Amino acid sequence: MDILWTVVSFLLTLLILSFIFGDNPLFRIAAYLFVGVSAGYAAVLLIYQVLWPQLVVPIVSGNWIMAVPLALGLLLVFRLVPSLSRVGNISMAYLVGAAAAVAIGGAVLGTLLGQTRGAINAFDLNASSNGATPVARLGDAIVMLIGTVATLAYFQFTARARPNQPTKRPVAVETLARVGQIFIAVTLGALFAGVMAAALTALIERLGFIQTTLTTYLFK
Repeated sequence: MDILWTVVSFLLTLLILSFIFGDNPLFRIAAYLFVGVSAGYAAVLLIYQVLWPQLVVPIVSGNWIMAVPLALGLLLVFRLVPSLSRVGNISMAYLVGAAAAVAIGGAVLGTLLGQTRGAINAFDLNASSNGATPVARLGDAIVMLIGTVATLAYFQFTARARPNQPTKRPVAVETLARVGQIFIAVTLGALFAGVMAAALTALIERLGFIQTTLTTYLFK
């Protein structure tokens, strides 16, 4: 079985790497297999870790309040029939409202308040410094604060209209926005570098796997 799965992994790796020569049927086979296996794995997790323990078991145990999400889920089936799709709007409205509430709550509590708390805590020079001097910590805090304010200013698009003059933002906001562009560019560059590093790491690992497989089973 180990040899069999090694051969399967070897062939799938070659199919994926065939994309170097452009989109082709071999790469599509590997992509379809990946999508199919991922969908099957997600379905199994959904059934055995969500639907069965959190929906079916409580209903069987007498917790009838769980029949409400079951009914909302069944209403979504009507979305498959165009003439009855309006019946599923009830569930869709609930999903959209819940998702919006979670997104807004996460943005406020997890992002805005978290960013504000982090900017404030950065100026606490008595906290653990990890070997950095107070001057260095203060410099880092100032840079982070400027980057945060400048980035927020970049996404501030309101401007005051004046007669016979083009509408534009105040000079202070425009200056901060230009500084924010620099921080955004650096952030996107760092993210892109991280993605490239991860991709190169995966490629090197796969090439090493191919070399090891060929050496072990073909050229030993």
